Amino acid sequence: MPLPKYHRVYLLLRQQLQDGEFADGLPGEMALVKQYGVARVTVRRALGQLAAEGLISRHPGRSTRPTGVAPSERPAAEAPARTQLTGLLENLVSMGLRTSVRVLEAVTLPAPAPVAEALRIEAGGRVQRAVRVRSTREGPLSRITTWVPLAVAPAFTRKDLARKPILLLLERAGVAVGRAEQTISATLADAQVAADLDVPVGSALLAVRRLIYDDRERPVQWLHGLYRPDRYEYEMQLSRVGGIDAKVWVSRELAAQFH
Repeated sequence: MPLPKYHRVYLLLRQQLQDGEFADGLPGEMALVKQYGVARVTVRRALGQLAAEGLISRHPGRSTRPTGVAPSERPAAEAPARTQLTGLLENLVSMGLRTSVRVLEAVTLPAPAPVAEALRIEAGGRVQRAVRVRSTREGPLSRITTWVPLAVAPAFTRKDLARKPILLLLERAGVAVGRAEQTISATLADAQVAADLDVPVGSALLAVRRLIYDDRERPVQWLHGLYRPDRYEYEMQLSRVGGIDAKVWVSRELAAQFH
């Protein structure tokens, strides 16, 4: 059963709010009507849902603005499941070396509130935001947005970003990359993402959020990746562990703790 139009607009706007893309305020209702090709009542219903969740503030005669509520401040029941990935960092570097990259953006700017919280830096701390589209021979695979604090590494050039995975650039800058936390969920493609990934607006995408730490447990990179599910697969190796009355499937890394 297809999602109601208002809910699709709501999901797209919520995703952008979580990424800190509306620091100066959301577009007006008519701009959203034009962008998403829906009726004004649909936009109003989507905005009403965002306001009800405390993600935006709406006042007559004034622009609609984000409240600055970060994802981790929402009820725990909404938090997505997390899984540790064996060999995650090595696989990411390997994939980066086997694909081509088009750099869409490489700018330094104050960190939006959700990014600052994830990276454990002061709100407004300087970061480099890079947006890249990674492709295989079949075409676009992913659209990756990364934030790296300038206190961790100097801004990378567009040339470097096009040629090397950011993990390698961090290591070249003297950062000892340690571990990663990754969350995988789903989202819908907005107009810009759809154009970059060559999919219709509203297409389902895999959404990956990844926080990279150095060997001192300092966050050094916050990443939001959008992947075409027809060109990207997520695979885990599971083992069955536990007593005879309660066996469960867990990743190999967790299974090692039971032996």
